[in-house]
Amino acid sequence: MAKQQTEVRELDEGSYVMIEEVPCEITGYSTAKPGKHGSAKARIEATGVYDGQKRSLSQPVDAKIWVPIINRKQGQVLDVRDGEIQVMDLETYDNFVMRVENDEVDLAPDDEIEFLEHEDQRKII
Repeated sequence: MAKQQTEVRELDEGSYVMIEEVPCEITGYSTAKPGKHGSAKARIEATGVYDGQKRSLSQPVDAKIWVPIINRKQGQVLDVRDGEIQVMDLETYDNFVMRVENDEVDLAPDDEIEFLEHEDQRKII
């Protein structure tokens, strides 16, 4: 389980948060002043890192929330075939296969790429 807990007030735009058990990148963060009987609330707008779906969340600023640990890694393309690429992680030398979308950059063997990794999910950036 590659995630940790933090308080909502410590989040900001560009950081990551778990919403509906999906790792998301925060695109908007705003707070409302505390009311007469409550604490300040934060509204978080985010986009799923791997699925691109927009999600939102409203929580008190002192609430605990899960933050995914997403690693930024370097890899080398070994093979390109039928919408999939075989990649070697340049740190661990592990080989794995990633699906690529049609709109991704043209890749060829020996190209170096940068990708995000969270648990068993990977995405080229």
